[in-house]
Amino acid sequence: MQVLFIIDSIDTLKAYKDSTVAMMYALSAKGHELFITEQKDLYINGQVFAKTQAIQVIDGANLEEHSWWQEVGSVQETNLADFDAVIMRKDPPFNMEYAYSCHLLAYAEKFGAKVFNTGIAMLTHPEKLSITEFSQFTSPTLVSKDMARIKAFHQQHGDVVVKPLDGMGGMGIFRLGAQEPNLSSILELLTKNGTETIMAQRYIPEIVKGDKRILVINGQAVPYCLARIPLAGETRGNLAAGGRGVAQPLSERDWEIANSLAPILRERGLFLVGLDVIGDYLTEVNVTSPTCFVEITQQTDFDVAAFFVEQLEQVLSK
Repeated sequence: MQVLFIIDSIDTLKAYKDSTVAMMYALSAKGHELFITEQKDLYINGQVFAKTQAIQVIDGANLEEHSWWQEVGSVQETNLADFDAVIMRKDPPFNMEYAYSCHLLAYAEKFGAKVFNTGIAMLTHPEKLSITEFSQFTSPTLVSKDMARIKAFHQQHGDVVVKPLDGMGGMGIFRLGAQEPNLSSILELLTKNGTETIMAQRYIPEIVKGDKRILVINGQAVPYCLARIPLAGETRGNLAAGGRGVAQPLSERDWEIANSLAPILRERGLFLVGLDVIGDYLTEVNVTSPTCFVEITQQTDFDVAAFFVEQLEQVLSK
């Protein structure tokens, strides 16, 4: 099986903890061939092509270094439909270039390309906004660019979290307590003086126990989540913001949320999803490049990347 990964520059990947790298090693272990490309190298010329490079991952390599992979052969111009699978792992932000790439991937699917997650599914499931469809599982939430409306929401709930709709890794997230002296300044900054839409949610105190990442692969929840526990004095549990990742079994509520969303999202073309749950509340539906494969695998008896490959093989064999 030949698998193409659409990624950021491979030299920027932190291989020792990167979920994409874990996928590559798991695929290689099963004898599958690996190829890489970048978003900038996708193009349409009748059909959708990419400038691709075959690579090999090196068993036993020091993943702290850049020598964990090597090129095989030369760069080729390849039709996406010629690969057995195309895996989109470009990191956010979800900007217009990302949206254009999703359109290209959707177009490639018309000619037989098998894309995971599908272009249309990624395009129509913004990671912050998608939770509004499942309001039975969310904390009170407001999406608006109207600063007066956001201030009224803040006054109603007293303690809220506000965040941009296109961030990642905890960027731009603020907790606004009942007596926040910088309320207006923060809202002006985030909404760019009322010109950009943001999200506000009632603060969930259980964040101190961790922002849980639940991975759903081909409609099945991984039985362990990664609770990303904030540093003392921090509101954000994101690993990129210094959070500490602790793997733990899914709770009864976690299973309820995952099992409710999983079949719906799979039907829509979302093969891999990262659900974020704080306490009993769904906070995000991550569809671009969900992470935490490595941390869960290292701390439990469940090999997430191997399960990912098993499910991918199963889908492609049909």
